[in-house]
Amino acid sequence: MKDINFKNRKVLIRVDFNVPLDSKLKVSDDTRILASKPTIKKILDDGGSCILMSHLGRPKANEKEFSMFNILYKIEEIFERNVIFSNDCIGWRAKELSQGLKPGEILLLENLRYYQEEINGNYSFAKKLASLGDFYINDAFGTAHRAHASTSVIAQFFPKAKCFGYLLSKEIKAIGKIMESGEKPIVAILGGAKVSSKIKVILNIIDKVDHVIIGGGMAYTFIKALGGDIGDSIFEPDKEDMALSIIDLAKEKKVKIHLPKDVIIADRLDNSANIKASDSFSIPKNWQGLDCGPKSSIVFNDIIQDCKTILWNGPLGVFELSRFSEGTKALGRSVVNATSNGAFSLVGGGDSVAAVKMFNFESGVSYVSTGGGAMLESLEGKSLPGIRAINMR
Repeated sequence: MKDINFKNRKVLIRVDFNVPLDSKLKVSDDTRILASKPTIKKILDDGGSCILMSHLGRPKANEKEFSMFNILYKIEEIFERNVIFSNDCIGWRAKELSQGLKPGEILLLENLRYYQEEINGNYSFAKKLASLGDFYINDAFGTAHRAHASTSVIAQFFPKAKCFGYLLSKEIKAIGKIMESGEKPIVAILGGAKVSSKIKVILNIIDKVDHVIIGGGMAYTFIKALGGDIGDSIFEPDKEDMALSIIDLAKEKKVKIHLPKDVIIADRLDNSANIKASDSFSIPKNWQGLDCGPKSSIVFNDIIQDCKTILWNGPLGVFELSRFSEGTKALGRSVVNATSNGAFSLVGGGDSVAAVKMFNFESGVSYVSTGGGAMLESLEGKSLPGIRAINMR
Protein backbone atom coordinates (compact mmCIF):
# COMPACT_ATOMS: atom_id res chain seq x y z
CA MET A 1 0.00 0.00 0.00
CA LYS A 2 2.80 2.43 0.82
CA ASP A 3 4.04 2.23 -2.80
CA ILE A 4 0.68 3.23 -4.32
CA ASN A 5 -0.37 6.82 -5.01
CA PHE A 6 -4.12 7.20 -4.47
CA LYS A 7 -4.43 10.69 -5.92
CA ASN A 8 -7.90 11.24 -7.46
CA ARG A 9 -8.87 7.64 -6.75
CA LYS A 10 -12.11 6.60 -5.07
CA VAL A 11 -10.98 3.84 -2.73
CA LEU A 12 -13.52 1.34 -1.46
CA ILE A 13 -12.28 0.09 1.92
CA ARG A 14 -13.66 -2.87 3.86
CA VAL A 15 -13.09 -1.76 7.44
CA ASP A 16 -14.09 -3.51 10.65
CA PHE A 17 -16.19 -0.94 12.48
CA ASN A 18 -18.16 -3.56 14.37
CA VAL A 19 -17.63 -1.63 17.60
CA PRO A 20 -19.54 -1.98 20.90
CA LEU A 21 -22.28 0.54 21.65
CA ASP A 22 -23.66 1.47 25.05
CA SER A 23 -27.34 1.76 26.03
CA LYS A 24 -27.48 5.21 24.43
CA LEU A 25 -26.04 3.82 21.16
CA LYS A 26 -22.74 5.62 21.71
CA VAL A 27 -19.39 3.98 20.91
CA SER A 28 -17.95 2.49 24.11
CA ASP A 29 -14.66 1.28 22.56
CA ASP A 30 -13.24 2.98 19.46
CA THR A 31 -10.15 0.74 19.12
CA ARG A 32 -11.20 -0.70 15.75
CA ILE A 33 -11.91 2.73 14.28
CA LEU A 34 -8.57 4.05 15.48
CA ALA A 35 -6.85 0.99 14.02
CA SER A 36 -8.09 1.95 10.54
CA LYS A 37 -6.65 5.46 10.74
CA PRO A 38 -3.24 4.86 9.08
CA THR A 39 -4.85 3.33 5.96
CA ILE A 40 -7.49 6.03 5.59
CA LYS A 41 -5.03 8.84 6.34
CA LYS A 42 -2.60 7.60 3.66
CA ILE A 43 -5.34 7.74 1.00
CA LEU A 44 -6.58 11.15 2.05
CA ASP A 45 -3.03 12.55 2.25
CA ASP A 46 -2.39 11.29 -1.30
CA GLY A 47 -5.41 13.24 -2.52
CA GLY A 48 -7.81 10.33 -2.80
CA SER A 49 -11.25 9.77 -1.28
CA CYS A 50 -12.49 6.91 0.90
CA ILE A 51 -15.70 4.91 0.75
CA LEU A 52 -15.98 2.95 4.00
CA MET A 53 -18.04 -0.22 4.24
CA SER A 54 -18.56 -2.35 7.34
CA HIS A 55 -21.08 -4.36 9.28
CA LEU A 56 -22.31 -3.59 12.79
CA GLY A 57 -23.73 -6.33 14.95
CA ARG A 58 -26.02 -9.04 13.63
CA PRO A 59 -29.19 -7.36 12.40
CA LYS A 60 -32.18 -9.51 11.48
CA ALA A 61 -33.98 -6.65 9.76
CA ASN A 62 -32.95 -3.01 9.45
CA GLU A 63 -32.97 -2.33 13.19
CA LYS A 64 -32.00 1.22 14.06
CA GLU A 65 -29.56 0.13 16.78
CA PHE A 66 -27.39 -1.51 14.10
CA SER A 67 -27.23 1.51 11.81
CA MET A 68 -23.77 2.77 10.94
CA PHE A 69 -25.19 6.24 11.53
CA ASN A 70 -24.73 5.57 15.26
CA ILE A 71 -20.96 5.67 14.88
CA LEU A 72 -20.75 8.51 12.33
CA TYR A 73 -19.97 11.07 15.06
CA LYS A 74 -17.04 9.00 16.32
CA ILE A 75 -15.52 8.65 12.84
CA GLU A 76 -15.82 12.41 12.34
CA GLU A 77 -14.18 12.98 15.73
CA ILE A 78 -11.25 10.64 14.98
CA PHE A 79 -10.62 11.95 11.45
CA GLU A 80 -11.39 15.58 12.35
CA ARG A 81 -13.63 16.20 9.36
CA ASN A 82 -17.22 15.86 8.23
CA VAL A 83 -18.08 12.39 6.95
CA ILE A 84 -20.82 11.89 4.35
CA PHE A 85 -23.35 9.18 5.20
CA SER A 86 -25.30 7.01 2.79
CA ASN A 87 -28.44 5.41 4.25
CA ASP A 88 -27.90 2.45 1.93
CA CYS A 89 -24.76 0.57 0.93
CA ILE A 90 -25.95 -0.03 -2.65
CA GLY A 91 -28.57 1.55 -4.89
CA TRP A 92 -28.93 4.96 -6.49
CA ARG A 93 -28.19 7.01 -3.35
CA ALA A 94 -24.91 5.25 -2.60
CA LYS A 95 -23.96 5.52 -6.28
CA GLU A 96 -24.77 9.23 -6.42
CA LEU A 97 -22.80 10.04 -3.28
CA SER A 98 -19.77 8.00 -4.34
CA GLN A 99 -19.70 9.61 -7.80
CA GLY A 100 -19.81 13.07 -6.24
CA LEU A 101 -17.03 12.33 -3.77
CA LYS A 102 -14.15 14.83 -3.91
CA PRO A 103 -10.48 14.23 -2.98
CA GLY A 104 -10.06 14.30 0.81
CA GLU A 105 -13.65 13.29 1.51
CA ILE A 106 -14.97 10.21 3.33
CA LEU A 107 -18.23 8.42 2.61
CA LEU A 108 -19.64 5.93 5.13
CA LEU A 109 -22.05 3.32 3.78
CA GLU A 110 -24.93 1.84 5.75
CA ASN A 111 -24.59 -1.56 7.45
CA LEU A 112 -23.65 -4.24 4.91
CA ARG A 113 -25.53 -6.88 6.88
CA TYR A 114 -28.83 -5.16 6.33
CA TYR A 115 -28.58 -7.32 3.20
CA GLN A 116 -28.49 -11.11 3.57
CA GLU A 117 -26.58 -11.12 0.28
CA GLU A 118 -23.51 -9.85 2.15
CA ILE A 119 -23.35 -12.93 4.38
CA ASN A 120 -24.25 -15.25 1.49
CA GLY A 121 -21.34 -13.94 -0.60
CA ASN A 122 -23.73 -12.93 -3.36
CA TYR A 123 -21.97 -12.11 -6.67
CA SER A 124 -24.49 -9.51 -7.81
CA PHE A 125 -24.40 -7.69 -4.46
CA ALA A 126 -20.59 -7.66 -4.51
CA LYS A 127 -20.66 -6.25 -8.04
CA LYS A 128 -22.95 -3.41 -6.94
CA LEU A 129 -20.59 -2.57 -4.08
CA ALA A 130 -17.60 -2.71 -6.43
CA SER A 131 -19.21 -0.17 -8.77
CA LEU A 132 -18.84 2.51 -6.09
CA GLY A 133 -15.04 2.75 -6.25
CA ASP A 134 -12.08 2.28 -8.59
CA PHE A 135 -9.72 0.65 -6.07
CA TYR A 136 -10.41 -1.92 -3.33
CA ILE A 137 -8.64 -2.31 0.01
CA ASN A 138 -9.38 -4.93 2.63
CA ASP A 139 -8.36 -3.65 6.06
CA ALA A 140 -10.76 -5.78 8.13
CA PHE A 141 -8.87 -8.65 9.71
CA GLY A 142 -11.81 -9.33 12.01
CA THR A 143 -13.88 -10.53 9.04
CA ALA A 144 -11.07 -11.94 6.85
CA HIS A 145 -12.15 -15.48 7.78
CA ARG A 146 -15.62 -14.91 6.31
CA ALA A 147 -16.34 -15.59 2.63
CA HIS A 148 -18.68 -12.61 2.50
CA ALA A 149 -19.46 -10.39 -0.47
CA SER A 150 -17.41 -7.44 0.82
CA THR A 151 -14.42 -9.46 2.00
CA SER A 152 -13.75 -12.06 -0.69
CA VAL A 153 -16.20 -11.95 -3.61
CA ILE A 154 -15.72 -8.25 -4.33
CA ALA A 155 -11.96 -8.50 -4.91
CA GLN A 156 -12.39 -10.16 -8.32
CA PHE A 157 -13.80 -6.90 -9.71
CA PHE A 158 -10.45 -5.20 -8.99
CA PRO A 159 -7.91 -7.58 -10.57
CA LYS A 160 -5.14 -4.96 -10.73
CA ALA A 161 -6.48 -2.41 -8.26
CA LYS A 162 -6.55 -4.05 -4.83
CA CYS A 163 -4.32 -4.45 -1.81
CA PHE A 164 -4.24 -5.03 1.93
CA GLY A 165 -4.59 -2.04 4.23
CA TYR A 166 -1.96 -1.27 6.85
CA LEU A 167 -3.92 -2.94 9.64
CA LEU A 168 -4.49 -6.21 7.80
CA SER A 169 -0.84 -6.25 6.70
CA LYS A 170 0.27 -5.84 10.33
CA GLU A 171 -2.00 -8.70 11.42
CA ILE A 172 -0.59 -11.02 8.75
CA LYS A 173 2.99 -10.12 9.70
CA ALA A 174 2.32 -10.54 13.44
CA ILE A 175 0.88 -14.03 12.97
CA GLY A 176 3.73 -14.84 10.59
CA LYS A 177 6.19 -14.12 13.41
CA ILE A 178 4.55 -16.87 15.43
CA MET A 179 3.92 -19.37 12.64
CA GLU A 180 6.91 -18.86 10.35
CA SER A 181 9.71 -16.55 11.44
CA GLY A 182 9.53 -16.31 15.22
CA GLU A 183 12.82 -16.23 17.11
CA LYS A 184 13.14 -19.19 19.44
CA PRO A 185 12.35 -20.15 22.12
CA ILE A 186 8.62 -19.67 21.37
CA VAL A 187 5.89 -20.02 23.99
CA ALA A 188 2.16 -20.29 23.32
CA ILE A 189 -0.07 -19.38 26.27
CA LEU A 190 -3.53 -20.84 25.76
CA GLY A 191 -6.39 -20.18 28.16
CA GLY A 192 -10.14 -19.90 28.11
CA ALA A 193 -12.87 -22.32 29.06
CA LYS A 194 -12.74 -25.14 26.53
CA VAL A 195 -10.11 -27.43 25.07
CA SER A 196 -12.41 -28.05 22.11
CA SER A 197 -12.02 -24.46 20.89
CA LYS A 198 -8.21 -24.71 20.89
CA ILE A 199 -7.51 -28.29 19.73
CA LYS A 200 -6.82 -27.31 16.12
CA VAL A 201 -4.59 -24.45 17.25
CA ILE A 202 -2.52 -26.73 19.50
CA LEU A 203 -2.15 -29.37 16.79
CA ASN A 204 -1.08 -26.78 14.21
CA ILE A 205 1.44 -24.91 16.36
CA ILE A 206 2.98 -27.90 18.13
CA ASP A 207 5.73 -28.10 15.46
CA LYS A 208 6.53 -24.42 15.80
CA VAL A 209 6.74 -23.76 19.54
CA ASP A 210 8.99 -24.86 22.39
CA HIS A 211 6.56 -24.39 25.27
CA VAL A 212 2.76 -24.48 25.66
CA ILE A 213 1.27 -23.01 28.82
CA ILE A 214 -2.30 -24.21 29.32
CA GLY A 215 -4.49 -22.33 31.78
CA GLY A 216 -8.06 -21.28 32.39
CA GLY A 217 -10.93 -23.76 32.37
CA MET A 218 -9.33 -25.87 29.65
CA ALA A 219 -6.51 -26.89 32.02
CA TYR A 220 -8.90 -28.99 34.11
CA THR A 221 -9.65 -31.33 31.20
CA PHE A 222 -5.91 -32.08 30.99
CA ILE A 223 -5.58 -32.43 34.77
CA LYS A 224 -8.60 -34.75 34.95
CA ALA A 225 -7.25 -36.84 32.05
CA LEU A 226 -3.95 -37.23 33.95
CA GLY A 227 -5.80 -38.58 36.98
CA GLY A 228 -6.11 -35.39 39.03
CA ASP A 229 -9.03 -34.50 41.32
CA ILE A 230 -10.65 -31.33 40.00
CA GLY A 231 -13.67 -31.03 42.31
CA ASP A 232 -16.47 -29.15 40.57
CA SER A 233 -14.17 -27.41 38.08
CA ILE A 234 -15.29 -27.06 34.49
CA PHE A 235 -14.00 -29.74 32.11
CA GLU A 236 -14.94 -31.59 28.92
CA PRO A 237 -15.23 -35.34 29.58
CA ASP A 238 -15.35 -36.16 25.87
CA LYS A 239 -11.99 -34.43 25.34
CA GLU A 240 -9.90 -36.29 27.93
CA ASP A 241 -8.51 -38.73 25.36
CA MET A 242 -7.65 -35.82 23.08
CA ALA A 243 -5.85 -34.09 25.95
CA LEU A 244 -3.75 -37.21 26.56
CA SER A 245 -2.95 -37.52 22.86
CA ILE A 246 -1.81 -33.87 22.80
CA ILE A 247 0.48 -34.54 25.77
CA ASP A 248 1.93 -37.60 23.97
CA LEU A 249 2.39 -35.63 20.75
CA ALA A 250 4.18 -32.85 22.63
CA LYS A 251 6.60 -35.39 24.15
CA GLU A 252 7.23 -36.81 20.69
CA LYS A 253 7.95 -33.31 19.33
CA LYS A 254 10.03 -32.40 22.41
CA VAL A 255 7.62 -29.57 23.24
CA LYS A 256 7.06 -28.87 26.94
CA ILE A 257 3.45 -28.56 28.10
CA HIS A 258 2.95 -26.66 31.36
CA LEU A 259 -0.19 -26.94 33.49
CA PRO A 260 -0.90 -24.89 36.63
CA LYS A 261 0.83 -26.27 39.73
CA ASP A 262 -1.64 -24.52 42.02
CA VAL A 263 -4.99 -22.80 41.50
CA ILE A 264 -7.32 -20.49 43.35
CA ILE A 265 -10.49 -22.40 44.19
CA ALA A 266 -13.88 -21.18 45.39
CA ASP A 267 -17.09 -22.73 46.69
CA ARG A 268 -19.05 -20.79 44.06
CA LEU A 269 -18.52 -18.45 41.12
CA ASP A 270 -18.96 -15.18 42.96
CA ASN A 271 -16.78 -12.32 44.21
CA SER A 272 -18.05 -12.96 47.73
CA ALA A 273 -17.29 -16.71 47.63
CA ASN A 274 -14.98 -18.48 50.03
CA ILE A 275 -11.63 -18.92 48.30
CA LYS A 276 -8.28 -20.59 48.96
CA ALA A 277 -5.23 -21.88 47.13
CA SER A 278 -5.06 -25.57 46.21
CA ASP A 279 -2.77 -27.98 44.46
CA SER A 280 -4.22 -28.16 40.95
CA PHE A 281 -4.39 -31.98 41.07
CA SER A 282 -6.10 -32.11 44.48
CA ILE A 283 -9.17 -29.88 44.38
CA PRO A 284 -11.76 -30.98 46.98
CA LYS A 285 -15.38 -31.77 46.18
CA ASN A 286 -17.79 -28.82 46.04
CA TRP A 287 -14.90 -26.48 45.12
CA GLN A 288 -13.93 -25.26 41.66
CA GLY A 289 -10.77 -23.81 40.18
CA LEU A 290 -11.30 -20.25 38.96
CA ASP A 291 -7.78 -18.83 38.62
CA CYS A 292 -4.20 -20.05 38.53
CA GLY A 293 -2.31 -19.70 41.79
CA PRO A 294 0.82 -17.79 42.87
CA LYS A 295 3.19 -20.78 42.47
CA SER A 296 1.95 -21.26 38.91
CA SER A 297 2.53 -17.58 38.16
CA ILE A 298 6.17 -17.87 39.26
CA VAL A 299 6.76 -20.93 37.08
CA PHE A 300 5.00 -19.36 34.08
CA ASN A 301 7.00 -16.16 34.51
CA ASP A 302 10.31 -18.05 34.41
CA ILE A 303 9.28 -19.73 31.14
CA ILE A 304 8.10 -16.49 29.56
CA GLN A 305 11.27 -14.57 30.48
CA ASP A 306 13.35 -17.22 28.70
CA CYS A 307 11.36 -16.93 25.45
CA LYS A 308 11.91 -14.60 22.50
CA THR A 309 8.47 -15.01 20.91
CA ILE A 310 5.17 -15.09 22.85
CA LEU A 311 1.64 -15.91 21.74
CA TRP A 312 -1.10 -15.24 24.30
CA ASN A 313 -4.59 -16.49 23.49
CA GLY A 314 -7.00 -16.77 26.39
CA PRO A 315 -7.03 -15.69 30.07
CA LEU A 316 -5.92 -17.90 32.97
CA GLY A 317 -9.02 -17.40 35.09
CA VAL A 318 -12.35 -15.64 35.46
CA PHE A 319 -10.56 -12.29 35.29
CA GLU A 320 -13.82 -10.32 35.03
CA LEU A 321 -14.28 -10.97 38.78
CA SER A 322 -11.59 -9.22 40.81
CA ARG A 323 -10.95 -12.13 43.18
CA PHE A 324 -10.09 -14.42 40.26
CA SER A 325 -8.05 -11.96 38.20
CA GLU A 326 -4.62 -12.20 39.82
CA GLY A 327 -3.34 -15.06 37.64
CA THR A 328 -4.21 -13.24 34.43
CA LYS A 329 -2.72 -9.99 35.76
CA ALA A 330 0.49 -11.75 36.78
CA LEU A 331 0.69 -13.31 33.32
CA GLY A 332 0.20 -9.90 31.71
CA ARG A 333 3.03 -8.44 33.78
CA SER A 334 5.28 -11.33 32.74
CA VAL A 335 4.51 -10.80 29.05
CA VAL A 336 5.06 -7.03 29.31
CA ASN A 337 8.39 -7.55 31.10
CA ALA A 338 9.62 -10.06 28.49
CA THR A 339 8.54 -7.66 25.73
CA SER A 340 10.50 -4.81 27.31
CA ASN A 341 13.53 -7.10 27.26
CA GLY A 342 13.25 -7.67 23.51
CA ALA A 343 10.72 -10.47 23.04
CA PHE A 344 7.96 -10.24 20.42
CA SER A 345 4.50 -10.68 21.97
CA LEU A 346 1.21 -11.20 20.13
CA VAL A 347 -2.05 -11.08 22.08
CA GLY A 348 -5.25 -12.20 20.39
CA GLY A 349 -8.64 -13.67 21.04
CA GLY A 350 -11.53 -11.66 22.44
CA ASP A 351 -11.05 -12.44 26.15
CA SER A 352 -7.27 -11.94 26.03
CA VAL A 353 -7.70 -8.57 24.38
CA ALA A 354 -10.35 -7.61 26.93
CA ALA A 355 -8.00 -8.57 29.78
CA VAL A 356 -5.07 -6.66 28.27
CA LYS A 357 -7.22 -3.55 27.99
CA MET A 358 -8.81 -3.95 31.43
CA PHE A 359 -5.43 -4.16 33.16
CA ASN A 360 -3.68 -1.57 30.94
CA PHE A 361 -1.12 -3.91 29.39
CA GLU A 362 -1.91 -2.91 25.81
CA SER A 363 0.99 -0.49 25.36
CA GLY A 364 3.44 -2.98 26.85
CA VAL A 365 3.00 -5.81 24.33
CA SER A 366 4.20 -5.90 20.72
CA TYR A 367 0.86 -6.39 19.02
CA VAL A 368 -2.80 -6.80 19.99
CA SER A 369 -4.85 -8.49 17.29
CA THR A 370 -8.18 -6.97 16.27
CA GLY A 371 -9.67 -10.26 15.05
CA GLY A 372 -10.57 -13.08 17.43
CA GLY A 373 -12.08 -15.64 15.05
CA ALA A 374 -9.77 -14.71 12.19
CA MET A 375 -6.70 -15.04 14.39
CA LEU A 376 -7.82 -18.44 15.69
CA GLU A 377 -8.37 -19.73 12.15
CA SER A 378 -4.96 -18.39 11.11
CA LEU A 379 -3.34 -20.21 14.01
CA GLU A 380 -5.23 -23.34 12.98
CA GLY A 381 -3.45 -23.10 9.64
CA LYS A 382 -6.51 -22.19 7.60
CA SER A 383 -6.37 -20.01 4.50
CA LEU A 384 -8.59 -17.00 5.14
CA PRO A 385 -10.97 -16.06 2.27
CA GLY A 386 -10.41 -12.31 2.69
CA ILE A 387 -6.64 -12.71 2.43
CA ARG A 388 -6.78 -15.26 -0.36
CA ALA A 389 -8.95 -12.92 -2.45
CA ILE A 390 -6.39 -10.11 -2.36
CA ASN A 391 -3.51 -12.44 -3.22
CA MET A 392 -5.33 -13.84 -6.29
CA ARG A 393 -4.52 -12.08 -9.55
